[in-house]
Amino acid sequence: MAPMKRKSAPTFEKDKPGKKQKVAVSGSTPALLRQEEPSFPRGGASVLTPLEQKQIQIQAKDDVLFEQSTGKKAPRNEYEDEENEVQLPEETEVASTKARRKTKTKSRLKNAGLTSQEKSVRIEGLSYKRLMPGSIVLGQVSQINQHDIALSLPNNLTGYAPITSVSDRLTSRIEAQVAQEEDDDENSDGNIRSENKVLDLKSYFVIGQYLRAYIVSTEKDTPQGTRSRRHIELSLNPRQTNLGLQRSNLVINSMVQASVKSVEDHGLVMDLGVEEDTVRGFMSSKEISPNFELSRVQEGTVYLCLITGLSSNGNVVKLSADSRKSGNIKKGCFLTDAPTIDCFLPGTAVHCLVSEVTKSGVVGKAMGVLDLTADLVHSGAAASGEDLESKYSVGDKIKGRIICTFPGAEPRKLGISLLEHVLSFQSHPISNKPAAGFKPPLEVLPLSTVVPEANVVKVEPGIGLLVDVGVKGIRGYVHISRIADGKIENLTQDTGPYKTGSVHKARVIGYNYMDGLYIVSLEPKVIAQPFLSIDDVEVGQTVKGTIQKLLVNESGINGIIVSLAEGITGLVPEIHFSDIHLQHPERKFKEGASVTARILSKLPAKRQLRLTLKKALINSDDEIWKSYDTLEKGAEAPGTIVKVTSPGAVVQFYGSVRGFLPVSEMSESYIDDPTKHFRAGQVVRVRIVSVDNAGKRMIVSCKTPISGITQQEDLQNLAVGSLVSGTVSEKVNDEIILELHGSTLKAILPFEQLTDGSAQKSSSAAKKIRVGQEMKELVVLNKAESKRLVQLTSKPSLLKVARSGKLVKSFENVHEGAEVDGYVNNVTATGVFVHFAGGTSGLLLKTQLPDAALSMPDFGMRRNQSISARVLSVDHAQQRFLLTMKLKPSANGVATKPKGAVSSFADGLLSDPVDGVSASIDNFSFGKLTKARINSVKDTQLNVQLANGVQGRIDVSEVFDDLADIKDRKTPLKSFHPKQILPVRVLGIHDSRNHRFLPITHRDKAPVFELTTKPSDLASVDLDVLTVDKVQAGSTRLCFVNNVGDDCVWVNLSPNVRGRIRALELSDDVSVLKDLSKNFPVGSALKAKVINVDMINNRLDLSARSASSSTKPLTINGLSPDMVLPGRVTKVNERQVMVQLSETLSGSVNLVDLADDYSDADPTAYEKNQIIRVCVKHVDSPNKRVFLSTRPSRVLSSSLPVNDREINAVSDLQVGDVVRGFIKNVADSGVFINLASNIAAFVRVSDLSDLYLKDWKSHFEIDQLVKGKVIEVDTALNHVQMSLKNSHIDKNYKPPLTFTDMTVGQVVRGKIRKVEDFGVFVVVDDSANVSGLCHKTQMADGKAPDPRKLYEEGDAVKAKVLKIDREKRRISFGLKASFLKSEIDAEDDVEDDVEDDHSATDRPVGEEDNSSEVSEGDQIKDISVAEANHDSDGWEGLDGTQDVESDSRMDDPDDSGVAVIGESMQDNQQGLNAGGFDWTGGVALSKPKEPPSESDAEISQPKKKKRRKASPQIDRTGDLDAYGPQSVADYERLLLGQPNSSVLWLGYMAFQLQLSEVDRAKEIAERALRTIHIREQDEKLNVWVALLNLENTYGTEESLDKIFKRACQHCDVLDMSERLISIFIQSGQYDQADALLTSTLSKHSSSSPSLYLNAATFYLTTLNSPSRAHALLPRAMQSLPPHTHIDLTKQFALLEFSSPNGDPERGRTLFENLLSTVGGKKLDLWHVYVDAEIKKGVGKETGGQTGGGSGIGRKEEVGGPANKERVRGLFERVSRMKGWKVKQMKFWFGKWAGWEEKIGDEAGRKRVEGLAEDWVRRKAEEREKGRGEKEG
Repeated sequence: MAPMKRKSAPTFEKDKPGKKQKVAVSGSTPALLRQEEPSFPRGGASVLTPLEQKQIQIQAKDDVLFEQSTGKKAPRNEYEDEENEVQLPEETEVASTKARRKTKTKSRLKNAGLTSQEKSVRIEGLSYKRLMPGSIVLGQVSQINQHDIALSLPNNLTGYAPITSVSDRLTSRIEAQVAQEEDDDENSDGNIRSENKVLDLKSYFVIGQYLRAYIVSTEKDTPQGTRSRRHIELSLNPRQTNLGLQRSNLVINSMVQASVKSVEDHGLVMDLGVEEDTVRGFMSSKEISPNFELSRVQEGTVYLCLITGLSSNGNVVKLSADSRKSGNIKKGCFLTDAPTIDCFLPGTAVHCLVSEVTKSGVVGKAMGVLDLTADLVHSGAAASGEDLESKYSVGDKIKGRIICTFPGAEPRKLGISLLEHVLSFQSHPISNKPAAGFKPPLEVLPLSTVVPEANVVKVEPGIGLLVDVGVKGIRGYVHISRIADGKIENLTQDTGPYKTGSVHKARVIGYNYMDGLYIVSLEPKVIAQPFLSIDDVEVGQTVKGTIQKLLVNESGINGIIVSLAEGITGLVPEIHFSDIHLQHPERKFKEGASVTARILSKLPAKRQLRLTLKKALINSDDEIWKSYDTLEKGAEAPGTIVKVTSPGAVVQFYGSVRGFLPVSEMSESYIDDPTKHFRAGQVVRVRIVSVDNAGKRMIVSCKTPISGITQQEDLQNLAVGSLVSGTVSEKVNDEIILELHGSTLKAILPFEQLTDGSAQKSSSAAKKIRVGQEMKELVVLNKAESKRLVQLTSKPSLLKVARSGKLVKSFENVHEGAEVDGYVNNVTATGVFVHFAGGTSGLLLKTQLPDAALSMPDFGMRRNQSISARVLSVDHAQQRFLLTMKLKPSANGVATKPKGAVSSFADGLLSDPVDGVSASIDNFSFGKLTKARINSVKDTQLNVQLANGVQGRIDVSEVFDDLADIKDRKTPLKSFHPKQILPVRVLGIHDSRNHRFLPITHRDKAPVFELTTKPSDLASVDLDVLTVDKVQAGSTRLCFVNNVGDDCVWVNLSPNVRGRIRALELSDDVSVLKDLSKNFPVGSALKAKVINVDMINNRLDLSARSASSSTKPLTINGLSPDMVLPGRVTKVNERQVMVQLSETLSGSVNLVDLADDYSDADPTAYEKNQIIRVCVKHVDSPNKRVFLSTRPSRVLSSSLPVNDREINAVSDLQVGDVVRGFIKNVADSGVFINLASNIAAFVRVSDLSDLYLKDWKSHFEIDQLVKGKVIEVDTALNHVQMSLKNSHIDKNYKPPLTFTDMTVGQVVRGKIRKVEDFGVFVVVDDSANVSGLCHKTQMADGKAPDPRKLYEEGDAVKAKVLKIDREKRRISFGLKASFLKSEIDAEDDVEDDVEDDHSATDRPVGEEDNSSEVSEGDQIKDISVAEANHDSDGWEGLDGTQDVESDSRMDDPDDSGVAVIGESMQDNQQGLNAGGFDWTGGVALSKPKEPPSESDAEISQPKKKKRRKASPQIDRTGDLDAYGPQSVADYERLLLGQPNSSVLWLGYMAFQLQLSEVDRAKEIAERALRTIHIREQDEKLNVWVALLNLENTYGTEESLDKIFKRACQHCDVLDMSERLISIFIQSGQYDQADALLTSTLSKHSSSSPSLYLNAATFYLTTLNSPSRAHALLPRAMQSLPPHTHIDLTKQFALLEFSSPNGDPERGRTLFENLLSTVGGKKLDLWHVYVDAEIKKGVGKETGGQTGGGSGIGRKEEVGGPANKERVRGLFERVSRMKGWKVKQMKFWFGKWAGWEEKIGDEAGRKRVEGLAEDWVRRKAEEREKGRGEKEG
C-alpha cells in the first residue's frame, strides 16, 4: 500500500505525558445528550432522566464547595462535555495572563491537532439543513421529466438536475439545435424530428440508475420580497461531480462519473472532466450497462463508472458501467489503494474499521485516517430493525459504499451506506427480489395506497417513526411533520399515541430508492385527500374542485385553474366553460367557488390536467372514449367540437381520442357551410361510422341510425319540377327547413329562393315565416339521392313556368331561341352561370350581357337572383348551351328587351326620379343636391325615396343645425310627414345589414343612400362629413338619443359618429334620471359637451349637464364633506347601499345615514342602477373610502323634523342622551350598536333588559334597531357605553313585580314554565322572574287531574297566591275555578257595563232604556223567537251554514233576524252573495233601494211565544213583495210577471245554490238568456256575468272558456273581458287575470282608456309589479286618441299616490310633465295635484287609514309634516302664475287658507290672507293700468 499524503498527523491524547487517559465505551455511562437527538428538542422538553438531573445537582454542589475552599476549579467529571471545553493553565497566574495564554493554548492545540481526548465523531444523517452547495452525493434516478431528471438522495431527499447540467456535450448539442432553429426556419420536418431526440431524456437515463451529483443550490429563486422555496438543484456534469480528481487520483476500483464523448465501433470514448486534457476514458461495448445498447447510446450520456485499468502512460482510463461488475462486492471491487483522500468520492466502495457503535448508527475509519459514519437508515437498522450494538462491534471490518460528503465537517468525514442494494448497485432492496415473480416496490404498494393498519416498529424522538406497511423487507418512514395534522411536540418509545407497537391508518406518498423505504403519512387530511398525484386521476373521472385562478388575456377570460387537491390543479379551456358560450364568464365563476368537473385528458410528464365544466359531458352516463382500442362501430357518446372546417368538423373525446365528422354526416338536411351551424366548443352526440383502431382514426356521424329505406323510396318518387307543400320545422341561418307532406323527407328552402326581388325583400319575406307554418306550391328544384337532399323554391317566376310546364328540368328541355327562366348560381370574370331545375346550368357570356351591366361590379348580378334569358346556342355533343340577354330584333326591326332580363340597377337607369332631373343612379354622387320623398318617419331617421326602387335615409342628426330649431325635443321628427318632399344632399351609402355609414365608393347592388337635409349642409359649397377625428374634447355638440341602456344612453352626432352619455351626466335633475327611457326616449335631442374622444373604438364620452357643473372626472381628492352629488346604486344588501359616483369612484351609505328616521331606513327600498342624490359625509383618503348619506336633512336641505339626529363624533354625545342605533355585533360580553358609521356603543349584558333573559342572544340580531340611553362617554378613548333597560329610558317605567311584592290571596296572570307529574310551575307576568308551584291538588275543584294532559309549557293562566314561604322564597299557587270565581264575576260585570254602554249608544235618539225591566226569561224567549223565525226562513243550506248576507243582517240591531230575499236583492247593488262569491263580478245592478215597510218594523219587534192553534191555509201570493219568494213556485210565479228582470233570475239561481243544485242553477241561467228580450242587453249582461262567476266557482277551465266565448259572441268583447278579469281578481286567480288582461290589451289597445287604468291598478296594487304598470302609460299614449291623454295621465299620476306600491315621486313627475304640456293653465289639474299631495301626507302620517276618524279632519295629522312644505310649494306656484281670473283665485286662496287652518298653522293662514290681499291689489292695479292705456 502506497503511503498516504497528509497535511498533518494527528496526535492522540494518550501519547501526551501527564494526561490521564480516558477510554469511552459506548453505552457504558449515561449520556447527557444522545447524538441522534436534536440540539433543540421540540416542545422544550428535557432529554435528561430524573436520575441524571439529580446526579448533576449533587455534582454542582460539590464543585461549588470545592472552589470556595481551595480557590481552584473543580476537576472535570464524567458528565462534562470535553469536546467543547479546553484545558486551562494553572490558576495561580494573573487574570490577564490567563486570558492571553488561553487564546494561545487553543491556537496551539488546534494547529498541532491535539485534544484533551480523542474526539468522538458525531453521526449525522444527510438533511436539507446539512446540505450546502459543493456537497457531492450519490443518488438514484427516480423520475425522468421533459427538461430535468429527479434523483432520490439519501435520507428522503430529492434533487433535480436540469438538462443543461448533465454534460458539456449534451449542452453543446442543445445550443446547436437552438441556433439552428433561430438561423434556419425552413428546416425539413425530418431534421426537426431527429434533433428533437436530443431533448428526450428517456434515451439518456433509466429509472433506478445510480449517479453522482453535485449540489448547486438548495433554494429556488423567487420574486423579491417573497419567501424562498426549498429546491435542491443538482449537476451531473463530470467536471463538478469529479471535482478535485487529478491524473494521480485515478486508481483502480475507484468510481468516477464520465460522459460519452463519442460512440465508436467497439466502445465509447468518455470525458472524465479532469483538468488534464490528455486524460480520457474508454469503455468497451462489453462494459456498458445492460440497460443500454451501444447503438442507442447518445453522445452526452452520463454513467457512474468503475475504473478497471489504466494504460501504460496513464492517459487512457479503462471504465465499466456494468453494475454487475461494479456492484459485485464479493469480487473485491473496493478501493484499497488511495494516493490522497480526494479519491474517496460518493459511489466508491470501501472497507470500514468500526470504531464506535450506537443505536443510531456506526462510526468507523477508512484506511485508518478518514472518518466514516452510517446513520440510522443506511446502517440497516431502519429497514431490518436489528440492534446495531449486537450486530457490530468495535474493531469489526465491514463493507460500505460512500454516499455523501460533509464539506463543513472538521475533521473531514464521509457518509457511507451499509445497505445491500446500495452496495450492489441494485434498484431495490435485495430481500424483496426473489428469483421469479419480482415486482418493484411501487407495484407491490403503489403511491396513494391507504394502509389500514401500519404498525409502529421504532420511534426516533424528534425525527419520526418507522412503520411496518405489510411489505416484506421494506418499511415505511413517517417524518414527524407527517404524523398528524397539527404539530407534534415530542415522540417517545413507550408513551403517547404513537408509541412502539401502536397501529395507525397510513397512506403511501412516495418511495426513496436510496433509502429503500416507503414515505408514509399518518395525517388524516392526507388520508382523506382524493388525489396525491396526477397519476391518481383517471381520464373521464368526475371530480370536485375549487376555482383557484381565472386566466385573463387581451380578449377576456380564456381559462380557469381548478384545484382538485393539494398540489394538483387542472386547466379548463375557454371552450369547456359551459354548454353555451358565456359572454361574461367572470360573473359565473368566482375564485374560491366549488365546481364539479370531468377529466378530459392528462399529461403526467408535464403534470397537466385538462378539465371540462360542460354539464352535457359531466352528467353523461355513456362510455368514456379514452382509447381507440375499446371503440366499436355503432357506439354512441357525446363529444366536443374543437375545429370546424368546410369538409367537416373534428370532435374531441377523452384523452387523445378524436373523430372526424364529415359535413354529409352532420344532419339529415343539407348543410352548405358547417361554420354556420356548428361552432368550436359545441357538444354533439355522435355515432361511430367507422374506426381504425391500429391507425387511431375514426369517422363519426350525428345522424340517427334509423333505416333509410322509406326515405329512399320517397326520394325516388319525388319528381324535379313538381309542386309540393310542407310544414316549417326550423329556420337555420339563411335557410328554411321543411317537412314535406305525405313523405318522410325534409327539404331546404333558401331565403333568396322566396321571391324574385332583392335580397332585402327575400329577407323580409323570411322574417314573416314562422316555425310550424304550412307552405304550399313549392317547386322541387333539385334532389340528391346520395345525400337525401331536396332543394325547393317559391320564386314566382319559376313557379309560373313550372305550372305551365316550361320549367327547364334537364338538357332535353333546352331549345335554341327559347326564353328560359332560372337563377344566378355564380358570377365570374368571363360570364354568369345560370342554374335551372334538375342541376341543369347554362352560361351567359360577358359579351351577351347588356352594355350597361358591363361597368357594374359582378355585372349587377348576385347569387340566386332571378333571371330571364334566351337560349343562344345548344351543343348536344357536350350537352352545353349558351344564353344571351341581348335585345332580340322584332319583326319590324325594333329591338325588344327580354322580360325580366335585369333589374333597373343593372342598366343604371332611373324611373320616376323625385327631382325630375336625375336619369341614372350614377348621378347620385357625393355632395349631389337633389330631392327626396318621405316614405316613413321613424324615431331616429326619415326613410325617403329618390326614385322608383332607389331608397335613402336621413339620420335625425342630419336634419337640424341647432337645438333651437327643434320644436319638440323628445320627438324632433314629429313635424315631418310621409310624401313630403325635402331638398337633400348625398353623403354616402348606408349599410343596412350592419347599420353603419359607408363612403359613396362602397356602392352595393341595391344601395341605400345616406342623405342630409341640414340647412347649413344644403347651403355649403364644400360638404364635409363629421368624423371622430374632427371632434375636439370640450366642444359642445347637438346629439340625438339612439339607444337607452341601464346606466347610460347612446347618442349619434352624425351617421358615423356615436357617443355615450352616462346616466349621471345626463342632467342636473336627479328625478329625471330615474326613468331614462321615458325622459330620454330614442330620438330625443340633447345638447352635450364632449368629455373624452376614443379614436380606437370610434366613440365619444359626453356630458349633458349644465355648464356650471364640472365635466372633469370626479376623483376622491375632488370630494369634500357636505357635497351633494347624484349617484347610481350598484349594490344593495341588508347593511348598506353602494353608490357609484363616477367610473372610478364609489361610496357606501350605511344604515345610520339612510334616513332621518331610523324606522324608515330600508336599504332594500333601493334598486340596482337607480339614480339617487347623496351627500358626502366623510372622505377617508388614505384608505380610499367615501362615506355617503341620503338623509333628507342633508340631501334636500329639508326642514322636516329629524327624529334621529346625526352623530359625527363622540363629543356629540352626553351622558343621559336617549338615542337609537343598529346592532353591529352580538358578542359574548354584550352588544355593539352603531350610532354612526364610525361610532359604536357598547351595551353590557347586565344593561340589556330589566327582565331576566335566559337566552339573551336570541332577543338580539345584527342590524336590529334599538333604543338606549348613554350612561358613559370617554372622548379620549372614543368609547361610548349605553343601556337598553326600559327603566333607564322610560320615565314612566313601572318596575316588574318582585318576590316581596307578592301577597297571599293575590290573583296574578302568568305562563306555565314547566309541567311535572306533581304539578306545574307558573312564572308571573311582568315580574322579575317570580315563579311558584301549583300542586295538582290545587288545579281543579274535583279529582286531581293529570297536569301533563291539562297544561303545556307556555300556556297562559290566572292563578291565586295560596302560600308564601319567605325563608325558602317559595310561592304556592292555586288554579281552581273556585279560587278565581270572584275575579271572573268582577270581570263579567265590567264587560256587561261595557256592553250596556254600547247598546245605549246604538239605540235611536229618544228611546228609553228599558233593558233593566226585561227579565231573563223574556230574553230567552226573544232568542227562541229569533231562532224559530230563522228556521222557518228556509235559507240554511244542506251543510248547515247560513247565508253570508243573512248573517250580516241578523247582526244589525235594526233587523229582526229574518232575512227577506226581496230586500237582500234590492239592498245589495253588487248582486246576491250566494255561496260566498259575487254574482256580478263587481258590476252594480241598477235597482233602487226601497224603505222598509211597516210590516218589517212589526216583525223586528220581539214577541212572546204563544201556543199555536190550527188556522186555515191562506194564499200568500200577495205577500211575495213583502217576504220575497220562498220556494220554486214563488220564483216561477214572479217570473211570469217580470220575465226580463235579471235580479229575479239571479235570485232564483241563488236559491238553487242554497239547495246545492249547481246544475239546476246553470239551467236557470241558460233559460234566462233565452227568455230575456233582445233589447234588454244590460239585463242579459248581468246574467252572463253571473254565469261566468258560477262556472269560475263550480266549473272547470274548459267550461269557463266555453261560456266566455259564447258571451263574447252576444255581448261586447271588451266588456266581457273586463268582467271576467274582475271575477278572476276577486277569486284570487291572479295568473289567469294577468293572462287575460295581457291578451285584452293587445287586442283592444286603442279602445278604452279605462282598460289601461284598470290594468295599471292591477299590476301596481295587486301584483306589486311597478315596472309593468309604468310601461302601460307610454303604450297607451301611442294607442289612444290624443284627447284622452291628459285625463289618462292624470289618473296614472293619482294611482302612484294612492297605491301602496306606487312611487309618489313618479306621480309628481307625471303631474309636472302634464302641467308643462298644457302650459300650467288648467286650474283643475292643480286642484287634483294638490289634493293628491294632501291625501298622501294623510296616509303616511296615519298609517294609511282612511276611515274611522283618521282622515283629514284631525288637525294634528292633516297634510302630514312630511308634505307640508311640498303642498305649500304647489299653492305658492299657482299664486305666482299670471292669467288667472278673480273667481278662480278666490277659490284657490280659500282652499289654501282652509288647509293651513286644518293643520293648525295659524301663522300660515295669516300669511295666505296676506298673499291674497296682495294678489287682489296687484290685480286691481293691472286693471287700472289697462283701463288708462285704453283711454289714452
